Amino acid sequence: MFFQSKVRAAVVTAIVTLLSLGAWQGMAAQDDVFHMVKGVVKSIDKDSKTMVVKTADGTEHTIKWTDKTTVAGGKDLGTDIAEGSKVSVKYTEKAGEKTAVGVKDMGKATAKAVQ
Repeated sequence: MFFQSKVRAAVVTAIVTLLSLGAWQGMAAQDDVFHMVKGVVKSIDKDSKTMVVKTADGTEHTIKWTDKTTVAGGKDLGTDIAEGSKVSVKYTEKAGEKTAVGVKDMGKATAKAVQ
């Protein structure tokens, strides 16, 4: 009898551990979801490290950037990439806040066609 209760306790512990691990992985996977937006930089604020990107359908996305945000070609947000720049932004979203992971300048020549 004593042996059976130990086996049951071990099985229950293993099941709880596996379920907890599965739930944790599911939550971690949600944090790693990346989104992409392409459009024209409508405004940029270097102090608050935010930019507003307007897409072709008129939707405006406010996206912040951090020191970890990469910019293609070694360009600088706010200097090389400024208002009117056509960009592609890869970002994550958590609690409704969009944070840029990477920004790519798509060239100013095509930006006028989107506006």
